Amino acid sequence: MNSNTPIKQRLYITFGKFDSLIYISNLDVAKLWERALRRASIPILYSEGFNPRPRIALATALPLGISSECEILDVSLREPIPLEGLTERISAASPPGLRVYGITEVPVRSPALTARARSAEYRITFDDPLDLDPLRSAITELWKADERALARDRKGKSKTVNIRPLIYQLELDEGGALLAHLAIGETGNLRPEELLAELGFGEQVVTVHRVRLHIDP
Repeated sequence: MNSNTPIKQRLYITFGKFDSLIYISNLDVAKLWERALRRASIPILYSEGFNPRPRIALATALPLGISSECEILDVSLREPIPLEGLTERISAASPPGLRVYGITEVPVRSPALTARARSAEYRITFDDPLDLDPLRSAITELWKADERALARDRKGKSKTVNIRPLIYQLELDEGGALLAHLAIGETGNLRPEELLAELGFGEQVVTVHRVRLHIDP
């Protein structure tokens, strides 16, 4: 390790976001994490200057209203600490709805997580009874559609975006939930609500849960 770097240890915290926290913005989640880490006496590294900020970052934004079991927080520390018992220690200091699943140490010079996030898997459950045959047909038609048929205008974009390459997998499970593997990050992003609208089911009341993040090694 370079002794000149202010980062003495870097951790990835895998966590879940549940209950009322699904309606809290990513900025506020980061603030919750700062408070939880401080309560747990974790030596967070802060930036220098008149407005010091904690050196913590979420791997990717989680849209409001979506729960998750696979979020990752990147934390830089000003001094190294042992990992033994750390999950339990941070869990005890975390608010309800924030569940800590595991902590791993990574090299201090690792690339930013935000630049490495590539895709996410979601489970979309329809809250009201639904005839699944039209949904199956819509999925089939989406897979068959050509590029021009799936070109969509995006807010803030000067050109249309073909959403088909942003959909990696799409299927119904045995219980009727929609399983969707969608692109996120710098290479493209497709939100579950956009997918539902594309399928013609944008008005349905749904519960969305993110089950896995795919991060470049």
